[in-house]
This record gives sequence, structure tokens and C-alpha cells, in this order.
Amino acid sequence: MALKPLDNRRDLSIIADLVEPSSRVLDVGCGEGELLEILATKRNVDGRGVELSQEGVNACVTRGLSVIQGDADQDLGDYPKDAFDYVILSKTIQATRNPGAVLRQMRRIGRHVIVSFPNFGHWKIRVQLGLLGRMPETATLSDKWYETPNIHLCTVKDFVALCDELDLEVVQGLMLSGGTVRQASNPGFFDNLLAEEAVFLLKRR
Repeated sequence: MALKPLDNRRDLSIIADLVEPSSRVLDVGCGEGELLEILATKRNVDGRGVELSQEGVNACVTRGLSVIQGDADQDLGDYPKDAFDYVILSKTIQATRNPGAVLRQMRRIGRHVIVSFPNFGHWKIRVQLGLLGRMPETATLSDKWYETPNIHLCTVKDFVALCDELDLEVVQGLMLSGGTVRQASNPGFFDNLLAEEAVFLLKRR
């Protein structure tokens, strides 16, 4: 049965539109296979997935998706260079132990890298931290601070700086806010302030 995109995962259809049809794709941290299902339906991709939770793997396999259990921090080194056209990390980078090392491996095994993440620089988060002195809770960061899987939250500016360090070129940057999507391949102050989420298409320099 075809999966519907999760209500709070508006980034998935945006990511799918960035992928060329009939590409080879690796979805890292693929959950229950929502994105892989969209890519198979909309883009006819040769999709593979890596998922840490056994429950997620079981759900993907039940739906006929090619997914194995694995850890983004440990297992990407097993893939050869340029094994995929796209390696995708959607709403997962902030939950990895070493985001820089994970991005290096993605850059190595994929000709293109796509990353989406909640922007910790959004103005609502700044207001909650600045005025209330509490860890923020928003639509994109809805867990209590003591329950969240996120250990390396970042802003748009932080992410772009890390890409520069890793010689990853921003091909396309998309800033998501409310129901709007804005192009920002060279994000500035207002992109960092207004974006609730960001999606980046990257390639090696």
C-alpha cells in the first residue's frame, strides 16, 4: 500500500523534486520508507535505505522497499565511492553523533547530497530562548528537551559553514517557512532568521 507523506514532513516532496528520474538513491535514516515510496512512485528511482531502528526496517521491507539496518555514523564507510547518484539525509543530521564525518561519507559515495533539517536559527526559537530562557518547542522541534533524539542542532548559517569546510558546493538551497518555499543558494541573515526548515542540494567541489 502506498504511503502518504507525514503531515509534519513537508520536506519529503521537495526532496523528491530535486532527484532526477531513474537515479540511484540511498536514503540514510529512512524511517518507515516514506521518502523512498515517494521517490519510487514519482521518480522511478533505484532506491536503497539504511535505518537504525528494527521497527523501521521491518515496515520498509513489508512495503517491498530495499532497506537494511545500519547506523549512519558507522556504516556508510562500507559503500564504494560514487555508488549512488544521490545520498539523502532528511531530518536526521541533527541526530547523528558526528555530522561532519557523516557528510564526508555521503560526499564520497554520492555524486549529489541532499540534506534537510530544522533551522535552530528561526526567530521563534530565538524568542523562546531569549525571552523565556527555555529550550524551544516548535512545530519542527516538538520534543521536550529531555526526550529529543536531536544532539547536534544547527542553524542555516552553521550548516553552510560546515559545507564550506567539507568542500561541498550548494547547488540549491530551499528555505521552508509556513506554506512558502524560497530559493536561497547563498543564504543570508534573513534566510537564517525566517526559515523553519531548510533543504540543500549539494555536490563535491
